[in-house]
This record gives sequence, structure tokens and C-alpha cells, in this order.
Amino acid sequence: MQRDVRTGRPAGHGRKGVTFLAALGSCALVAASAAPAAAHGGGDGGGGSRYVALGDSYTSGPLIPRQVDANCARSDHNYPSIVADRLRTATFKDVSCAGATTEHMWKAQGTNGPQLDAVGRNTDIVTVQIGGNDIGFGSIIGTCAQLAAQDPTGDPCRRHYNASGVDQLTVATVKTAPKVARVLQAVHARAPHARILVVGYPDLLPDDGSGCAPSVPFATQDFPYLRDTGKRLNQMLRLVARWNHAEYVDTYGPTIGHDMCKSPAERWIEPLQPASPAAPAHPNAKGEVAMAGAVWQRLTHGRGGH
Repeated sequence: MQRDVRTGRPAGHGRKGVTFLAALGSCALVAASAAPAAAHGGGDGGGGSRYVALGDSYTSGPLIPRQVDANCARSDHNYPSIVADRLRTATFKDVSCAGATTEHMWKAQGTNGPQLDAVGRNTDIVTVQIGGNDIGFGSIIGTCAQLAAQDPTGDPCRRHYNASGVDQLTVATVKTAPKVARVLQAVHARAPHARILVVGYPDLLPDDGSGCAPSVPFATQDFPYLRDTGKRLNQMLRLVARWNHAEYVDTYGPTIGHDMCKSPAERWIEPLQPASPAAPAHPNAKGEVAMAGAVWQRLTHGRGGH
């Protein structure tokens, strides 16, 4: 994963800001790992497991048939449902909900109660995919699409979020780290023997930094900036998982080459005007299958490494 938070900046711009963000990142990650978490035991990925899925819209699968919860835009063909079917679980609770932030682990969303309420002492497996809404994922896409009209071949989105001299999306990602850590610590406390899998976010934009406007309406030089923002979010999730005794599931790598810039037949992430049943800039049914495959691979290949 690329670690250069200056990607796309003019030469000589913001070295002081980079140092500040590196220090802030270290402090946030240390804080995120400060509270001890219980060691996990059971839940080896076999049949008869008690599985709970927590998460946001990337987990719930908005508009993907068949929708089984209108309040949360939840599909019965999202990746938790696919994993549960493969596992032949004894019990399965999917409380993922579109629009969820880390706050909604403790707070109800309409008819969906606090997501952590689904986790109990007998829970064997918990998947958690959260953090995208904490950094403002939806508003970022909307803002960058609007700004592209001002400078279609430039990087107006990057300049907008760097106007202060410090990249605000990197700051938002760093600030989200202790929030995700608190979620993991709460899961450990409620289910001390469960395997906890932190599920990363898939590849939304071309990994090579190329663009595809106007079908995805971002300015040409903002494509690599937004790609790197997604990679930083996943890197944060990976580190927080490691420091809080959880396992990280990489869904970015398995989805490279199937981003929203690809043709309808090839893509697993729909663009802002979807051609398949899915929310804009979200996984379609194929994307959910791909994420399920990544989770399944992790569950069935042991705990070694994070």
C-alpha cells in the first residue's frame, strides 16, 4: 500500500504537514490499541458457528435483490449471507445497516437497534466493516464530482481537501482509528471467545490511477488522490485490527480490475449511475460475492498473521 500522503501535491508542498500527520497517526493508533482485548478462542470457521455481521452499506448491500430490510437497505445476497450459507451456521444475525457509522454500534438507526446488541457471549464469529461513513465517504464523492466541473483535467478535489496545508481526508481517517478500536474492544468484551474479522473496503477506482470521466465524473488528477484515500482507510483498518486482536480481511486486492470504471460485464462496483441493481459507488451482487470469498478464505485458512 502506498504510504505517501503527499500523492499528487506540487513539489515542495506540505512536508511539515506530512510530519504532523505521521505523528498524529502514531498517537491515534497507540490510543486505539491502549485498552487490552481478550484473547479469542472458538469459532474455527466450521459448521454450527454462531455468526454476527456488523457494518455499513458495503455490508448490507443496498438495492441488491432480494432486499429483506428496507430500513437498512439490507440484501439477503450480501457477503455475510453468502458466508453464513457456506458456513452452515447454527445462528446468523446480520444487523448491518446503510449509513452506519461507528456510533451506530451503540445507537439505533430507525428500526435497527444498536448493532452491538446482536453480539453475545456465545458468538463465535463477528465480521465488522465500518469506518467509511465516519470519514464522510458519501459527501467526499459528491464534493469531488461537483468540483470536477471547475477543472476537469486537474485535481480540484485534492486541492479542496488540502486547502489548509494538511490533507483533511487523512486527518479524518486517523481520527476514525480510535473509534474503530473502541468497536473491536466492545466486541471482545461481549464475545470473549469469538473470532473478529475486520473487513476492508474494495477497490472503487482503477488501481493504476487512471480515470474514466465522464462515466465516473471526477477530475483526471483526482482519480489517484481518491484511490490513495481508500488505501489509507484500509491501511488504518488493518493496523487497528492488528493492535486489537482481530483479523483483517483484504477485499481491495481481490477486486482490483473490477472497479467502477470497468464495463458493466467486468465491474463489481457500480458507478454513480448504476447499470446493475446496487447503490452508486457500491458493490453489486458480484462485488458482494467477491467480498464473501475474501472472508471465507480468511476463515478457512487459519489465524496466522493479521
